Amino acid sequence: MVLANLLLCISMTVFIPSMPHWLLYEEGFSTEETGLAMGVFALGLFLPGAFCSYLVQHFRRNMVCVWAVTLLAVSIMAPLYLPVKGMLWVAIALRLVQGMAFGLAQMVLTSTLIIDTCESFQRTEANHSVTWFGRFALSLGPLLGLLLLQQQGFTWVLWAAAGCCVLAMLLILSVHFPFRVPTEKIHALSLDRFLLVSGWPLMLHLFLVTLAVGMLLSLRLDMHFYGLMMVGFLLALLAQRYMFPDADLKSEVVSGLILIGASLLILLKSPSSVLLSPLLGVGIGLVGSRFLLFFVKLSHHCQRGTSQSTFMLGWESGLAVGIGLGYSLFAGNTPTLIYVALAIIALVLCSYVFFMHDWFIHHKSR
Repeated sequence: MVLANLLLCISMTVFIPSMPHWLLYEEGFSTEETGLAMGVFALGLFLPGAFCSYLVQHFRRNMVCVWAVTLLAVSIMAPLYLPVKGMLWVAIALRLVQGMAFGLAQMVLTSTLIIDTCESFQRTEANHSVTWFGRFALSLGPLLGLLLLQQQGFTWVLWAAAGCCVLAMLLILSVHFPFRVPTEKIHALSLDRFLLVSGWPLMLHLFLVTLAVGMLLSLRLDMHFYGLMMVGFLLALLAQRYMFPDADLKSEVVSGLILIGASLLILLKSPSSVLLSPLLGVGIGLVGSRFLLFFVKLSHHCQRGTSQSTFMLGWESGLAVGIGLGYSLFAGNTPTLIYVALAIIALVLCSYVFFMHDWFIHHKSR
């Protein structure tokens, strides 16, 4: 299941560097139009959420995920058969459908299927593992996208992304999920498995962090950057294992935010430094992991799935909006983009230290 999540996330992150290049240089869109097409993905993530609980209770939950991934694969391959050049509404519609399909697949996978495959005492570890595999896709996906774009062209990127979806479907289908009798009086619209309303301050802080990261990822970054980001992720895992188990609860998020800020400063002053992407990877890994656990601890009984979906929405929507803003507002103005991203990280750091951490301590339920 964690491999299925990795492949599902790669199918979307592969487009971070490749789709804007395709929209700009092959389809003839402006930077503003490209930013809009990339950013509307965030809206699509939220659209199916209210139906998620109804779908997984009314139908076989693994098949809901499989059909969502199928729709994602179809929408990925659609540019090969639909006229996109000069037709912004087609590009927006495709990205919107991709967001909807990916959002539903992720919500079912993380809020239901992963939890169903584990005993209760293993579920936090399972949530931690599956999100880490998805986080690795933030390095592997763009790396694959750049490699295919340079060697073969954007068509091969589409085939690779659709292939990842097919492999993810096969992995999900290989796991047996027992049929459950539908609950009586199922509401068609529900926040269950969708949004943890009580955790909105936490979600806002997570959104702002990934917004800054998404703005950074909108820059022209090479394969070395994404490869070294993987090194940072591995270092973050080691740091969690050996440095932070007995540290102050606040230290992990503070350290991660400082490292993200440091990577932005390095990008501003010495963009060729080999420290840039590893520091970013460590910072993203530390902040993402700790915020995931915060969402789990914030949720009440039977809200674990909802907390996982909320984390996913905050994480993915921030990245999508950040990439969209990077192209639409800061194209050709890298210093301003970096300063704005730095200001966002500084704001989150101050808010977390002086407000958010105490708020979490008073509101956690586990």
